[in-house]
Amino acid sequence: MKNKVEELRKQKGIKQEELAKSLCVSRQTISSLERGKYNPSIMLAYKIAKIFDLSIEEVFIFDED
Repeated sequence: MKNKVEELRKQKGIKQEELAKSLCVSRQTISSLERGKYNPSIMLAYKIAKIFDLSIEEVFIFDED
């Protein structure tokens, strides 16, 4: 699954550490998520989308391949 987390985070001027703290996850989780090495739970995806005031579908792109 692809995502726009890094792009959105940088647009808002938020560091990985800051985003991680607001989501109660590690910075490594955010890093892995941005690199596409980790797919979040539905709850985490919802929290991320909410932080950026977007829908889950606007942040996460389902790739059927």
